[in-house]
Amino acid sequence: MTLLINHIGIAVKSLDTSLSFYRDVLGMPFEGTEEVAEQKVRVAFLGVGESRIELLEPTSPDSSVAKFLEKNGEGIHHIAYQVEDIVATLARLKASGVRLIDESPRHGAHHSLIAFLHPKATGGVLTEICQPA
Repeated sequence: MTLLINHIGIAVKSLDTSLSFYRDVLGMPFEGTEEVAEQKVRVAFLGVGESRIELLEPTSPDSSVAKFLEKNGEGIHHIAYQVEDIVATLARLKASGVRLIDESPRHGAHHSLIAFLHPKATGGVLTEICQPA
């Protein structure tokens, strides 16, 4: 069951450059940066209402975010919905015939568990489900 929009992921070439816009120009509260080695990204979170903006900077040219930037340029990468039980949610989605990128959760920022649904199953939107630590 979806609880809320946890965050909107935005692919950027440089966290430092992008942070100045979101933090200084828009006035969003900066929550910190973190490297997620498993995903080959460095992320920065900024608060906006009950949700957050996640800026994603690739740390490797073979990361999915680097490939996204190469193909599409900077912009919205994914939307993440928070769930209470990611394992049960993935099982329900799979049983419903939803095409999954991840059939089991992996580690995301802030020690959360995450999984992605294929954009072909979600109207062209890369969708993440996440369960906070």
